Amino acid sequence: MRSLFWRIFASFWLAIALVAGLSLLFSHALNQDAWIIARHPALKELPSRWVETYQRWGPEAAQQLLEHSKREYRLNTQVLGEDGEPLIRGTFPPRAAAFEARHGERLPWRRLTEEYSAPDGNSYLFIYRIPYPELAAWHRSSLLWPLTALGIALVVLTVLSLLLTLSITRPLDRLRRAVHDLGRTAYQQNSLERLAGRRDELGVLAGDFNRMGQRLQDLIGSQRQLLRDVSHELRSPLARLRVALALAERATPEEREALWPRLARECDRLEALIAEILALARLDAEPGVRQPLILRELLERVREDAQLVAPGQEIQITGSNPQELLGWPDMLSRALDNLLRNALRFSPPDQPVEIHISSEQDCLFIQVRDHGPGVPAEQLGRLGEPFFRAPQQSTPGHGLGLAIARRAIERHGGRLILDNHPDGGFVARVELPM
Repeated sequence: MRSLFWRIFASFWLAIALVAGLSLLFSHALNQDAWIIARHPALKELPSRWVETYQRWGPEAAQQLLEHSKREYRLNTQVLGEDGEPLIRGTFPPRAAAFEARHGERLPWRRLTEEYSAPDGNSYLFIYRIPYPELAAWHRSSLLWPLTALGIALVVLTVLSLLLTLSITRPLDRLRRAVHDLGRTAYQQNSLERLAGRRDELGVLAGDFNRMGQRLQDLIGSQRQLLRDVSHELRSPLARLRVALALAERATPEEREALWPRLARECDRLEALIAEILALARLDAEPGVRQPLILRELLERVREDAQLVAPGQEIQITGSNPQELLGWPDMLSRALDNLLRNALRFSPPDQPVEIHISSEQDCLFIQVRDHGPGVPAEQLGRLGEPFFRAPQQSTPGHGLGLAIARRAIERHGGRLILDNHPDGGFVARVELPM
C-alpha cells in the first residue's frame, strides 16, 4: 500500500471502526447488568409501578402485578423491604427442581438486583431471575437498533473519511503534476489557480508554488530571449571583424596599416558588448548581504564619473534624504550611472540634466530628467527590454543600459518608470522602498 490516499483512508476508517467496536464492547462488559435493567421492557419501569401499586392498593394488587409480568416476560421477581424480609410472596418458584420438572427442561437463570428509593423515603430491593434463553432473545432484538445505528455511523464516517482523504490527496496530485510540468518547462501559470483559492495550508502552498512557477517560467523565457538577442547582437561585430580580416589579408602593407584601427574598434565594441551582457546576467545571481548606503553620497560619486565622459554638461542634484538605505551599492550605482549616461546622451549641451530626490512615507523617489527629444509614445512600453533601441537613435549603444538599470532596481524591491516629461524631454523615475 504505497499510495498516500489509501494509507490515509485506511487509517481513518480503521481508527473509527476500532473506537466504535471497543466502545460497544466496553459498554457491554462494564455495564451489562445496568444495560439490561435500563433497557429490558419488563424491568424498565417495574419498580416505580410496583411501589405505587403496593402503597395505594395493597400487597395483593402488587402480587398480581408481578405475576402478570411473569406471564408476559417469564420474569421472576421478589421484593425485600429495608429489614431484608419479603414484602409479598413474589413469583420465585418454591423449588427449582419442581419448576424444572414442570417445564421439562433445565433453565438456568440470570440473577439481577436493583435498589429503588420511593418518593416517601423507603427503600426496596428488587431481585430478578430471567431465563437465559429469554434474555438471549431479548438481546438479539434489543441490539438491532444499536447495530443499525453503528452501521449508519460507519457509513457516514466512511464517506467523511473518503472526502477528507480526497481533499488532501487530490491537491497533492495536482502539485505533483505541476512539479512534473515545471521540470519539463511546460508549466501553465493558471494550472494551480483554483487550488490556490483554498483557505488552508495546501492553498497557501499552491499559491507559493504558482508564484514560484511563474517566476521560473519568466526567468526561463527571459534567458531564452536573452540568448536569442545575444546571438543576434554578436553576429554584427563578428561579421565586421571577419570582413576586416579578409580585407587585411588581401591588402597591401600600407592598406593593412589603415585597417588595424578599424579592427581595434570592432574588438573594443565586442568587448564592451560582452561586458554589458555579463553585467545583465550577474543581476540574476545572489548578490550577497545588503549593506547600508547614503543615496546622496552615491549620486555624487555617480555624477563625478559621468562628468568625466561629458565634462561640459551640467548635472544638477536637488532634494535630499537623510535616511540610510539597505541595498547593494555597486548594483544601485551601476543602475543610476546607466540612467544618468542615457540622459547625457540625449540632452542638449546647453540644458542641464536634473536629478531630484524625494521621499514619501516608506518609499524613496529618484527622478532623472533630460531635455532631449523624448521617445515616441508607441515605443515607451518596450524601453528597458534587452537590446531594444529606438529606431531614430543615432548614438552608439547596445540597448542594455536601461535593461540593467531596471533589473537592478527590481532586485532592490523597487520599480523603474520611463516616460516623457510633460514639459518636454525624457524622465526616468525610480521608486525604492526605504
